[in-house]
Amino acid sequence: MSRHWLKTSVIACLLAISLPLQAATILVFGDSISAAYGLETKQGWVQLLQQKLDKTAAKKHKVINGSLSGETTSGGVRRLPPLLQKHRPDLVILELGGNDGLRGHSPAMLAKNLRQMIVDAQKSGSKVVMLGMKIPPNYGKAYAQAFERSFVTASKETGIPLLPFFLEGIGGNMQLMQKDGIHPTAAAQQRLLDNAWPLISRELKKMPAPG
Repeated sequence: MSRHWLKTSVIACLLAISLPLQAATILVFGDSISAAYGLETKQGWVQLLQQKLDKTAAKKHKVINGSLSGETTSGGVRRLPPLLQKHRPDLVILELGGNDGLRGHSPAMLAKNLRQMIVDAQKSGSKVVMLGMKIPPNYGKAYAQAFERSFVTASKETGIPLLPFFLEGIGGNMQLMQKDGIHPTAAAQQRLLDNAWPLISRELKKMPAPG
């Protein structure tokens, strides 16, 4: 490794950290976790994202919540293209797959559907980040591992950033989960945003300045 290459890399990283967030239209495309199931909409992490952007960004961001409780990746494949055409988002935050796992759907089909949605968004001109999910251990180790690999596979094949487990620090903590053991409470929503924020902010900093 040459000193010049190392110096250039360090400078690039420092610039990325210091770059301002660029104004953008953001489409959150998820399931009940992002639809604020069991909560008031204003309590959900998506609304907290809008509030954070309003405070930290010099220019107004527009966050559109296209999430639907109970949505699977198969439903998402059908539902995403019209939303892309309507809103023309600069960034798509993909948070789907949990319901596929809870219903025991094929991990191979999960990976295929995730890839399709990512490619559709990329073809429309959107950047994409993906928020991954894990399933409870009672589904069996082999299925759980195959399920998690589906997100990694789709991420690698399309070159998009992946957060391996969106519910990190929340899942399994019954103080932060609703009585059903599946959906986060209002108290957990800031943690959800904190988990996703590094991926989101990094992509926003990469975007060209308006005009």
